[in-house]
Amino acid sequence: MENSKTIRRVTVLGTGGWGTALALVLHSKGHDVTLWGSTPDYVEFLKSERENKKYLKGIKIPPGLKITSDIEAAQDQTNLIVVSIPTPYVRKTLQPFKSYYIPGTPIVSVIKGIENETLMRGSEILRDVFTEPPIALLLGPSHAEEVARNLPTTVVVTSEDIKLATEVQETFITEYFRVYTNSDVVGVEIGTSVKNVIAIAAGICDGLGFGDNSKAALITRGLAETTRLGVAMGGQRDTFSGLAGLGDLITTCVSPYGRNRLVGELIAKGKKLPQVLEEMNQIAEGILTTKSVCALAIKYNVEMPITKEVYNVLFKDKDPMKAVKELMLREPKSEREGS
Repeated sequence: MENSKTIRRVTVLGTGGWGTALALVLHSKGHDVTLWGSTPDYVEFLKSERENKKYLKGIKIPPGLKITSDIEAAQDQTNLIVVSIPTPYVRKTLQPFKSYYIPGTPIVSVIKGIENETLMRGSEILRDVFTEPPIALLLGPSHAEEVARNLPTTVVVTSEDIKLATEVQETFITEYFRVYTNSDVVGVEIGTSVKNVIAIAAGICDGLGFGDNSKAALITRGLAETTRLGVAMGGQRDTFSGLAGLGDLITTCVSPYGRNRLVGELIAKGKKLPQVLEEMNQIAEGILTTKSVCALAIKYNVEMPITKEVYNVLFKDKDPMKAVKELMLREPKSEREGS
């Protein structure tokens, strides 16, 4: 990958809100951007309307930003691929791209989740599909609705290859989209995945009518158990106090845009999970990620009481108020005990 100024052909895979927002960021910098979607009918709608009314209503897509559902056209001469596909669909969606992928083409992952069947993080899934491509992550506190409206946002680009991270940083950074670098791939992916689980718990707090005290405690203790798991898996402790840890956690737990927070709120107000899923038009990554995080907690022998109770509420139909009471009545401990 050469100097970022030479990167003119960028393919963004995924026509959801975040994929569209990132395509707009890249287009605003003068790159030749192609936005690819897996559903031909919706792609044709986007090409006609030049607005992603389903996921990013009110934001116009410039005429110069190409949109396609053709896999071969999407990868034609591209020299940077951005993957913005929900975790449950990443592997299946990307399989047809294998025969067109040019080895060595850098891939930027914005995946925030952990695969249920394999417990692989986003970057691990991509490596498994494409056989060790150069990978960077672009993650952090970033709602598509705000990025698309040019509201100041700060994220982190992460890679084991610092040169690649720096080049991706220069590719994306704008006056309203600031990008820092970080080399802790494990920590960044765990932080930005587990926060979706804690956000469901935050929504439960909102749905039960709790206040600021409850939300502050939840965010703080949620960060503690996220850190415990991340460090046990090889992440660096400092990462969890940064953009991909505390930053992303706060945004997801308090924002009205947060789909995971909304799931928790609706369930706390009496709706069942199947009903919530039926009514949503976007993926809430935290639901399935809860299963993966619980499995990782067992695998690495890490105590994660909030995550465990979220699992019980989602998949065992436990009463949300009872789950909160049991969390509050756990054995008294030191705040520093077990970090």
